[in-house]
Amino acid sequence: MTRAKTALLGGVVALCLAFPAWSKSADDLGKTLTPFGAQRAGNADGSIPEWTGGITAPPPTYVKGTHHPDPFPDDKVLFTITAQNMDQYADKLPEGLKAMLRAYPDTYRLPVYPSRRTTSAPQFVYDETKANATRAKLADGGNGVTGAKIGIPFPLAETGIEMVWNHLLRWRGVAGEGIIGVANPQADGAYTLIKVKQSVDFVYASENGPDGNTSIYFLEEILSPARLAGEMLLVHDTINQVAEPRSAWTYNPGQRRVRRAPNVAYDNPGTASDGLRTSDQLDMFNGAPDRYEWTFLGTREMYIPYNSYKMHSADVKYTDMIKPRHINQDLARYELHRVHVVEGKLRQGTSHIYARRVFYIDEDSWQIMVADHYDGRGELWRVGEMHAINYYEVPTFWQTVVTSYDLQSGRYWAFGLDNEDQVFSLDKRFTKSDFSPDSLRRAGIR
Repeated sequence: MTRAKTALLGGVVALCLAFPAWSKSADDLGKTLTPFGAQRAGNADGSIPEWTGGITAPPPTYVKGTHHPDPFPDDKVLFTITAQNMDQYADKLPEGLKAMLRAYPDTYRLPVYPSRRTTSAPQFVYDETKANATRAKLADGGNGVTGAKIGIPFPLAETGIEMVWNHLLRWRGVAGEGIIGVANPQADGAYTLIKVKQSVDFVYASENGPDGNTSIYFLEEILSPARLAGEMLLVHDTINQVAEPRSAWTYNPGQRRVRRAPNVAYDNPGTASDGLRTSDQLDMFNGAPDRYEWTFLGTREMYIPYNSYKMHSADVKYTDMIKPRHINQDLARYELHRVHVVEGKLRQGTSHIYARRVFYIDEDSWQIMVADHYDGRGELWRVGEMHAINYYEVPTFWQTVVTSYDLQSGRYWAFGLDNEDQVFSLDKRFTKSDFSPDSLRRAGIR
């Protein structure tokens, strides 16, 4: 055997040892696998526990409509990862978190807590996920999904594009509404809080599933500051956006007119972000996946944000949260979890300001928890973090604060702040007419 063949064989063996494969079927869901397709068992040393159902009931202190009490108030920090000791944990850290530790060695740190596998969903979502396992199909070369509704489309996912679709169509409740804060601090920490009222209908998750090709209706109104107040954005998000691009409209209070907004997609600047994120960075990644070739790089144990109830607390003020360069890391919580690592490389003949993206997708919820975004030179540019909690009244595991850090400018975007406002409610019910361009016009005139 030649040296080249020996090296190739050794690489294949090493890869198989790193990412062991086994045969999975829909019958394994709810047994050796969780209902969403994650490994039910914990890891060898017990630092990742077995999934035992997640949070299935609110704590006794919870009052519906209020901020969610931490179900683990007695958990203590096990250790803290800093720029000084990060080499000890390098194999379990996303590249973006390593870059943040290096960039801000005096203030950015990762307080690590016991791992709690809190993801849960209603039984009907589990039932539909199991049905999706045998009926859902990729369409149009991976640009769409057919045959799926309500639950995770590909709980037995084996490819990068299937995993991206699991994130895009994951369970987040049926509908929700609330007032959230957005901050785009300067490098010195100065910021003007933007308050936004958001209404969202996850029609994919409704009883009848998608409305044709439409998966989400989304309405956003800026409440403050005064210079932006009254601006509105309406989006009808489609599943296959290559066959049918998402429809979007804006309302400008100065002109008192509703206009089409064809550029609310891909790498166009995101609304209320001061250019610190792209449109497709909302919710970590949204919209059409067609501009990238997606590759599954394997499942790894990694430290990621998780169970961020302290960050969600009504006892926290926005000024406690927003600090120079990054949010207050004393409010953050990191845990060891298994994640699916998916890389997206820009397709030849397409364009995007990010030439490469790496997503770290939580195996239990299918949420992207950390996202690394690279520029055309191959340099890490922006790092996204999803700080999430279990909204146990639904239940669903979803965002409370989302950040995007720009390593080049030293600035960042923080989204979802609700500590000083009404908590986001995920048990709303809407009608299709609530998300029509006419309703946008009426809302702007009143």
